[in-house]
Amino acid sequence: MVNPNKVTERLFQSPSKYIQGPYAIHNAAKYLGKLGKTPLLICDEIVWRIAGEELVGALEKSDFKIHRIVFGGEASREEVDRIAQIGRDKSSDFVIALGGGKTIDTAKTVADGLALQVAILPTTASTDAPCSALSVLYRPSGEFHCYTFFDKNPSVVLVDTTVVSKAPARFLAAGMGDAIATNVEARRCKNSTNFGGGLQTEVSSAICEKCEEILFKYGKQAYEANKAHAVTPALEAVVEANTLLSGLGFESGGLAAAHAIHNGMTAIEELHGLLHGEKVAFGTICQLVLDGVPTSELDRYIEFMLSVDLPVTFELLGIPHVKDEELRRVAELSCAESETIWNLDLVINVDFVFGAIKAADAAGRDYIRRTGWKKN
Repeated sequence: MVNPNKVTERLFQSPSKYIQGPYAIHNAAKYLGKLGKTPLLICDEIVWRIAGEELVGALEKSDFKIHRIVFGGEASREEVDRIAQIGRDKSSDFVIALGGGKTIDTAKTVADGLALQVAILPTTASTDAPCSALSVLYRPSGEFHCYTFFDKNPSVVLVDTTVVSKAPARFLAAGMGDAIATNVEARRCKNSTNFGGGLQTEVSSAICEKCEEILFKYGKQAYEANKAHAVTPALEAVVEANTLLSGLGFESGGLAAAHAIHNGMTAIEELHGLLHGEKVAFGTICQLVLDGVPTSELDRYIEFMLSVDLPVTFELLGIPHVKDEELRRVAELSCAESETIWNLDLVINVDFVFGAIKAADAAGRDYIRRTGWKKN
């Protein structure tokens, strides 16, 4: 239900400090020193080899004493509890997340439970999780579990674009899939409360619009630069859009159907191998269908998504033979009582969402047929 408590205050929230640039990890001590000297570092083994050793080397030169925890792979309550106990045992004075979205969401939840500050160092630009005061938790099986909300945003978000440029371009594209939903959702949430419990400010609306503008202007160029592992102005712009603008935009603007449908899609086991933003991209098409946008506008979004290899049909999602009963289950979960789909000022029910999901696939197939698009 849209704004059931009749809130009238506007609210905007953000991390205390955001830093982005090539080789930013080398200056990590400069930005993290005020948080403490004995951090709990959470990262997986792959990220450790990519950036962890470099980060620890930079921090140890400034007399940090780091305790590293190997992230288990799923942002679940069980993983949070395991890591939090180690943090207590080691008397850590702040938490560092080094990695992707699930590492970040886990670290934020751990830090909140320990009443510590958290520094977020993303190694990909694959989600808008780094800047927000919330985490998405999943069940160990990979299904969506819940949103977890915190009293404050991360103290520091530090993005090394040299590290980001070395990641597979699929991660940047997934970040664009997450970020392209930001304005689509927020512009339909103006009368709903955001994640801070207030209404949108003018600056949050402007941020959402700027995020979308950057993606359409530089998205394809940045994607190709990432494939070449090149840090360019286009890549810098898209990393900022994916990470900062989308993060500020969704949290202070609001989420709606695109993310609710993503959450429902996690019930399909065959989709567990997809990245968050790849599913959100398809959810965005579903929301555009629910919004009743003209075909020309729908085409514009589909064209953009295909240009960076985001899925716009069931086949491209990897579920060409998905059954109606599976899609209805997605629609049911999307319409759960606590879901963000209810931020939409529309008549919503399971049948409408089920129809939108099928119509989104049909729209994607129709665009591909009309344009002759073929995957490179």
